[in-house]
Amino acid sequence: MQEAATRTIEMRHQSVVTGRKPRADALRNRDRVLEAAKAVFSAGGPDASLEAVAKRAGVGIGTLYRHFPTREALFEAVYRREVEQLTELAEQLKGEAEPVEALRRWLRSNVEFVATKKGMIAALALAAHGMSELYAFSADRLTKAIGGLLDRAIAAGDIRSDIGPEDVLRALVGMCYMNDQPGWQKSVLRLLDVFVDGLRVRHSGVRHTPGVPRRPSSRARS
Repeated sequence: MQEAATRTIEMRHQSVVTGRKPRADALRNRDRVLEAAKAVFSAGGPDASLEAVAKRAGVGIGTLYRHFPTREALFEAVYRREVEQLTELAEQLKGEAEPVEALRRWLRSNVEFVATKKGMIAALALAAHGMSELYAFSADRLTKAIGGLLDRAIAAGDIRSDIGPEDVLRALVGMCYMNDQPGWQKSVLRLLDVFVDGLRVRHSGVRHTPGVPRRPSSRARS
């Protein structure tokens, strides 16, 4: 992971050392590799490899290694990029969709994120236990992102108030890791719809479960 961070710093601050900014084509190649890695590894299977990523990105394997000299470097770059995109999506959905639909769409996007992570760990033979710092980074960002969506849906009276962001993320992870059979994503997307529908408040009945304390908003917790 340290190598990935070092490589990124070298690219972004090349102007300090050489007086030149990173070439535009080099930055485009890097972005293409990251996008290709997401597509290849989220699909998984025996064809998921670094060579397949380079081919899909339209670059040589040497170019891939210049940007990401280790498997861990590529994993971290893709992982952080996905987390940032999910954080941005949460903010975007707050202004574009109804509260429950925003929550549903964000959770569905997370399934692809988990698929990419699972595919990369398997294909690149990475040791997941050595990534605690990266996982802590993602947990913090994703918890805050979904917390905002939950607060919005609760304030609208659309979902029950005794559910927290950690609860939802745990449920999501459990669904995604319950099996590794081909086509698992389709099954998880169906379960997510059932899960979100189960969180809905039945407006003809009680909006809060008796005897269960209300969840403090993410603003109150921060």
